[in-house]
Amino acid sequence: MKYVTLVITLVLTLTIFYVLNTKMGSLPPLGQFLNPVSGIWQNETDESISGAVSIPGLTDKVTVHYDEQLIPHVFAQNEHDLYKAQGYITAKHRLWQLEFQTHAAAGRLSEIFGEGALTYDRTERRRGMGYGAEQVIAYMKQHDPETLGFMQDYADGVNAYIDQLHPNDYPVEYKLLDYTPERWSIKKSSLLLMYMTKTLAGYDDDLEYTNVLRLIGKENFDLLFPDFFDSTDPVIPSNTDWSFIDVPQTPLPASKAVLDTIPETIAKPHPDNGSNNWAISDKKSATGNAILANDPHLSLNLPSIWFVMQLSTPSHNAFGATIPGALGVISGFNQHIAWGETNATRDVIDWYKIKFNDDRTQYRYDNQWKDVMVRVEDIKVKGRENFKDTVLYTHHGPVVYDVNFKSDNERSGYAMRWIAHDGGNNQKTFIELNKAKNYDDYVNALQHWNAPAQNFVFASTQGNIALWIQGKFANKWEGQGKFLMDGSKPENDWQSYIPKRFNAHTKNPERGFVSSANQHPVDENYPYYVFNDRYETYRNRVINDFFASKETFSVQDFKDLHNNNYNLKAAELVPYMLEHMETSSLSEDEKTIYNEIKAWDFNNDINEVGPSIWRQWYGKLYTMLWDELDSDTMALTKPKTYQTIYILKNYGNHEFMDIVETKDKTETAKDLFLLAFKAAAKRLKEIKEKDGDYTWANYKGTHIGHLLQGLPAFSRFDIPIGGDRNIVNATSEDHGPSWRMIVEMTSPPTGLGIYPGGQSGNPGSKYYDNFIDDWAAGTYHSLNFMQSDQKTTDIIGSQTLKPKQNE
Repeated sequence: MKYVTLVITLVLTLTIFYVLNTKMGSLPPLGQFLNPVSGIWQNETDESISGAVSIPGLTDKVTVHYDEQLIPHVFAQNEHDLYKAQGYITAKHRLWQLEFQTHAAAGRLSEIFGEGALTYDRTERRRGMGYGAEQVIAYMKQHDPETLGFMQDYADGVNAYIDQLHPNDYPVEYKLLDYTPERWSIKKSSLLLMYMTKTLAGYDDDLEYTNVLRLIGKENFDLLFPDFFDSTDPVIPSNTDWSFIDVPQTPLPASKAVLDTIPETIAKPHPDNGSNNWAISDKKSATGNAILANDPHLSLNLPSIWFVMQLSTPSHNAFGATIPGALGVISGFNQHIAWGETNATRDVIDWYKIKFNDDRTQYRYDNQWKDVMVRVEDIKVKGRENFKDTVLYTHHGPVVYDVNFKSDNERSGYAMRWIAHDGGNNQKTFIELNKAKNYDDYVNALQHWNAPAQNFVFASTQGNIALWIQGKFANKWEGQGKFLMDGSKPENDWQSYIPKRFNAHTKNPERGFVSSANQHPVDENYPYYVFNDRYETYRNRVINDFFASKETFSVQDFKDLHNNNYNLKAAELVPYMLEHMETSSLSEDEKTIYNEIKAWDFNNDINEVGPSIWRQWYGKLYTMLWDELDSDTMALTKPKTYQTIYILKNYGNHEFMDIVETKDKTETAKDLFLLAFKAAAKRLKEIKEKDGDYTWANYKGTHIGHLLQGLPAFSRFDIPIGGDRNIVNATSEDHGPSWRMIVEMTSPPTGLGIYPGGQSGNPGSKYYDNFIDDWAAGTYHSLNFMQSDQKTTDIIGSQTLKPKQNE
């Protein structure tokens, strides 16, 4: 018996040894992962922030001071050393995130995750992400080798850090996924810029609109998706004089939409990607200093999207938030100006139907055949052979949909025309903003910006404020790009671009403030065609009403506005529904819920139940109203909130109110209010029985997840914060204010900032998520804008990066 026990023990030991040191499907060798010498435990300690490190290629020493928030204050003697240092430091704290996001941008996740990521990778390749990054590099090689050199400096800095790493020290995600970091390159930074462009300007509904137009007709389409809403409060004030514009809009050709059907479209970025920004002039400020605020609304992730730094040379000194992989400060300030961005939500993607010849080597254009360009995407797939995807390119751009991808038509395809494929030099905009001293410098920096279209807000220590809606925009004919176009007709091409000096902008407006919140950029008097149904319609009005409410404002007012939870959307519909809904059939439980929402003051605060009732009620109502636009056989889209509410109030007997499944009755808006309320009440009762209550914090359940969504131990859940989409505090379940910044333009400027994360990308570090609680509470951290490399009281460590001597 003893012998049998020994044998069993030996077999179990060998089995465990084998399992722990052998890859099992997509899992890493768990023995290596848990090894106390080289595994996850090596990632528990905080980053070193003192001593000296030798960096190849530096020409002079670089001093890095770390403050108590682990923000690095970098002092270099020239720009080449500065960007080497930025690359090195960013890699030191965010290496895995830095690299992983470019794998995602390039369509290379199958290398890490295997076959399950193949559709994603094919989509990104067919979207032309790698092609666009290559066009950026080609443009910069021709027009701006200096900036390209700075990008190489950044790459050299990243690689200097990677070269110093021992595999034991790789970030935990590499160990978990069982792969290793690869060397950084200029192309990786270009891919990061493409990733930013896709995130903020990769949303379009042309193909869906085409299907909707065919399904419901032009009259109904124009009702559901108007060019302008009945009430607009645009980014650029309505009284702006456009008489200086002397280049006319492209005239309308005799062209018709192509009413094709496509069953499925590629994944789009998060529909709530957006931001708020605003600035007040010195005359509207309680202190006499202009004040600027910015808060980009993006996915809430760990590690955070943002990394805060101070970047200084003898000629300039900038502070703020940057994105790992990008040079310079993206949203921040220097000694003279402050700047920030919101998404301008312009339509910069159009779609063309392409007709091929029999062997798909040519396509029809201008009554002749043109050769296609073939790009073979060789996709590495973990655990299996490479997948080769042949993508055809026309002069419009990549043919995303064809017989090989989401279509079965042998002789046609759909090509994407995207401004991001044109190349450009967005990186130079930030490099020059970091050094800008006045309004003219700011405007000159923006001239390099192509995409994504952004609302760049500006304030200076001189008291000036401004806002430019910047990008490279096609001068479209009226209606161009709203629907799928015939790619064989030259008149459907983009004929020219709006001269950038005619992009919509304002400086020191009479009202004393500028603001943007992803709303319509201009009113109907602007002389160029501008359309996008996704314009925001609520946050912007709350912000503008706030700044019209009194004569002067303080930094505290800015904080209050950032954290404003007023739900204007609900305030414009709930009273109408309560007034017009028949209540005689409500049960006692339903009456309780009815009285709860009736007493609500329309603030989405964490302890309120009104926001939860509203979310359920409106969600059920929206689904019932637009059931005509549900389809498994074609890609469709539905009207957005503002127009939905407009139609409910003004077209309550329209045929769209009728529920498709109820054949024996024709419903009206009044019927839908009651039916949706009862369905919502039923669901709320279930939530209460399961969770104890449906207060907003519990109902919404805001969480900040690790980029690898399957890692709850590296994530944060049940964060007590109010707000929601369409609210100034735009925090929903996993999306919202990703960097709140307020800058008062004192001399030098005084900055406040906070974001939902921490400076470190290491889940074992105390700096990994230490900002989240303050962010949720609406508090800010003072930003220590050092004016020299002399230590201040909050410096907790200093490091010297010095040139590496030739061995």
